[in-house]
Amino acid sequence: MILYHGSNVEIKCIDLTKCRLFKDFGKGFYLTDIKEQAERMAIRTAKQYGGSPKVTPFVFNEEIFQDKNVKIKRFENPCHEWAYFVMNNRNRNFKDIANPLTNYDSKYDVVIGCVANDDLSVTFNLFLQGYIDIDIMVKRLEFKELTSQYSFHTENAIKYLDVTGVQNDR
Repeated sequence: MILYHGSNVEIKCIDLTKCRLFKDFGKGFYLTDIKEQAERMAIRTAKQYGGSPKVTPFVFNEEIFQDKNVKIKRFENPCHEWAYFVMNNRNRNFKDIANPLTNYDSKYDVVIGCVANDDLSVTFNLFLQGYIDIDIMVKRLEFKELTSQYSFHTENAIKYLDVTGVQNDR
């Protein structure tokens, strides 16, 4: 399977220390199986930080799913668990690190699920402010066009990715 990373620099080697905190699935290296999504992220990142948009494809070795030493968390669809997981990982004040609905401590080597993009922030905020409950929030998410993300959080996980080189340079 090919996964794509959109950025403002070519990725030749994954350095987990450069990954940012408070992302949907925790601090990690994020990719998608949707090339157009990676292209949009590359453009956004280049506008935000300078440089030019670059999409780096990676060959994802799916043998990872048979490796008993790799802990994978997968969300098939938006659900209560996914929503809390995303909110907890984004929350700078969340303190319950051991909670299975967070990945601050990289308890999951890989997390796979949909992106909680800017489109969803209004829905998340309505929930956080108490205007809607979790059931309504998840129901609203069912009607959104969601995209996918694969996040890699440990050296044990990134060994299943092989960089193939930059595909586009706009």
